[in-house]
Amino acid sequence: MKSHFHCVYDMKYHLVLVTKYRRKCFTAEILESLKEICEKQCVRWEIDLLEFGGEADHVHLMLEFNPTLQPSKFINSLKTVTSRLIRKQYAEHLKSYYWKPVLWSRAYCLLTAGGAPLETLKAYIQNQDKPT
Repeated sequence: MKSHFHCVYDMKYHLVLVTKYRRKCFTAEILESLKEICEKQCVRWEIDLLEFGGEADHVHLMLEFNPTLQPSKFINSLKTVTSRLIRKQYAEHLKSYYWKPVLWSRAYCLLTAGGAPLETLKAYIQNQDKPT
């Protein structure tokens, strides 16, 4: 359990972000860059990034928020920052997948982690098929 001012909490979320049109554009190098960017954004927002993993067309994050944060605001910020930085850093690679300045689908999946044991979720995220 963690505490924040007048509350004690244990709020873990499983976030899934998918690429626009589910294009398989992520390489292992891009996933590593995404992980670093996500780690920095989580520090800025005072969010714990517990796990990060992904495949060629999506990423999974296990996050721990404090109850004063609005997950939707963080997710929109995270998608904006990662899209901008990844498109800048890997412009040549991504231009064969996208003709407009996009990376993520508008949709995302955010699940509370509690139905399945956390170790099961961590193992699932860690065992994502890595692109070559």
